[in-house]
Amino acid sequence: MKQLNYVMPAASPDGAHAAWYSETFSMPGGIINDAGLHMGRRDGAPFLHCHGSWQSAEGIVSMGHLLPLEAQFAHETALEALALDGAILDVQKDEETNFPLFTPVARPRCRTTSGLRAILCTVRPNTDICMALEAASSQFGLHEVDINGIGSLIGADYEDGTSLTAFASEILIRNGSIDPSVGGGQQAMLDIAMVDLTKHISGGRLVRGKNPVCVTFELLLTERQRV
Repeated sequence: MKQLNYVMPAASPDGAHAAWYSETFSMPGGIINDAGLHMGRRDGAPFLHCHGSWQSAEGIVSMGHLLPLEAQFAHETALEALALDGAILDVQKDEETNFPLFTPVARPRCRTTSGLRAILCTVRPNTDICMALEAASSQFGLHEVDINGIGSLIGADYEDGTSLTAFASEILIRNGSIDPSVGGGQQAMLDIAMVDLTKHISGGRLVRGKNPVCVTFELLLTERQRV
């Protein structure tokens, strides 16, 4: 990146929000290792929301919330993208969290040809992320699903036994899926990368039923193409 500015989660300076943002950090010449960039709109204009990890020229790895309007590629860069027809993320004021948040809004479809079925959704605070995704997938009849998304959790419980208690974070889903379980149900698997308000970076596979959302989670569930 020619210019890379970002923030990390921090404690709220007042009682109006559950969490807030740190001061702005700058990493000129940094390289983005992995990131999820959501494109939508705010006040009718294009808007971007990005969580990811990046590495400085000295090899120092950091993570957080990229400030996309204060970022600039050093050269032409190829990106992998998923395009959705029939819905868009639109920034709306959320009364529960007191934040302006990306919210899924239905739109007329532009194409008549069928693609992969998908669900664009957000998950509310204090809801377990894995169980919410399983419920959404089941409700709309998606059985084998790939999951992309960014959001925040209240701490984190990983399957390797690690348990973190920091109450706010910035998270990127590195690998997510829902597959039929041995018992015939559906099980969500989320492998994440996370930075919390202590600036600690962690990662791993989340324990189902023990990871409630902090502010929001923005997600795209895509039905896996069968061959």
